[in-house]
Amino acid sequence: MTDASLSEMAETLRCGSLTVMFDGSCPLCRREVGLYQGLEPLQPLRWLDISAETITFADPTEKSRFMSRFHVQQADGKLLSGAQAFIALWLQLPGWCWLGRAASLPGATPLLEWVYVSFLRIRPALQRVVMACEGSSPPPPVAAFCESAESSSKRPTAPAESSLRPPSRD
Repeated sequence: MTDASLSEMAETLRCGSLTVMFDGSCPLCRREVGLYQGLEPLQPLRWLDISAETITFADPTEKSRFMSRFHVQQADGKLLSGAQAFIALWLQLPGWCWLGRAASLPGATPLLEWVYVSFLRIRPALQRVVMACEGSSPPPPVAAFCESAESSSKRPTAPAESSLRPPSRD
């Protein structure tokens, strides 16, 4: 998929100023996106799960590229990834704006990108640990996490409180 066709897809799906593209097959990504989706953004956001079967790419390496890093597309079509993408998202979320502004300070964005790239190196191992703890293989579907322009009221629900308690040792 070229940036032009990605722009066309985002334009078709656009419901706001930012389209957030994430790997819904990654349990870490799902948790983080779920956290963000639970907030009321300052501007409307569109959530696009790149791992969904309905998202197709002419070149399979493009899908891999989008799933390997966090991306957002701005309303003007500009595609951001990594630290820049996180900053753009954080600036739209109450409670996170301060982090977006701090990460925008001179020298902070390259440092954040270095931290993000370092995290990406250990991400596969962390995914395996989280999946083992969840007992999920493959990861559960994330359709509930994807908002559509027609149904922006869908929000992920928090797990039941009982599921957050450690098992008793009786």
